[in-house]
Amino acid sequence: LRFGTAHGDKDRTFWRNVLWSDETNIELFGHNDHRYVWRKKGDACKPKNTIPTVKHGGGSIMLWGCFAARGTGAVHKIDGIMRKENYVDILKQHLKTSLKLGRKWVFQLDNDPKHTSKVVAKWLKDNKVKVLEWPSQSPDLNPMEHLWAELKKCVRARRPTYLTQLHQLCQKEWAKIHPTYCGKLVEGYLKCLTQVKQFEGNATIY
Repeated sequence: LRFGTAHGDKDRTFWRNVLWSDETNIELFGHNDHRYVWRKKGDACKPKNTIPTVKHGGGSIMLWGCFAARGTGAVHKIDGIMRKENYVDILKQHLKTSLKLGRKWVFQLDNDPKHTSKVVAKWLKDNKVKVLEWPSQSPDLNPMEHLWAELKKCVRARRPTYLTQLHQLCQKEWAKIHPTYCGKLVEGYLKCLTQVKQFEGNATIY
């Protein structure tokens, strides 16, 4: 609620100049990934109507990505365990090259300990990156969650069968995300922020 009150009066120009960021895990064959197909009698075993199975879910990849109202920025595959030093390297490599914004841009990142570490804070300060204040335990406020969901849906439709292909398809589908869609996500965020104030900080429909 405090976040909604503090930022609810900011105009569209401000929010269109926010660079949103987040990480996500994408499974090759997730245990919650149930898919259903319509098939004719006798067609059950045809390749187009089956899904390959592998042990232990087939593994997964971790991605960091960012976007603004004008379109997507970089998407980066994280190898191994994400540490604060890795996060700084990602920012060095991708942050400013991802910008499609004016001079008064603001960077959004959540309160994960890696993001709020001293080494990250120092890098942001040294590089004059203005950071958007972010409430704790509020992943539903980040429009990146909707972008990740869209990416996963598109990648899942391509039916990758191994991790290298999964990564390749993530990159291809990410590149296809239209700037108009990104703009709509930011507009939806403004409505979400209004609801946060109306519902006094409780869950919203977004």
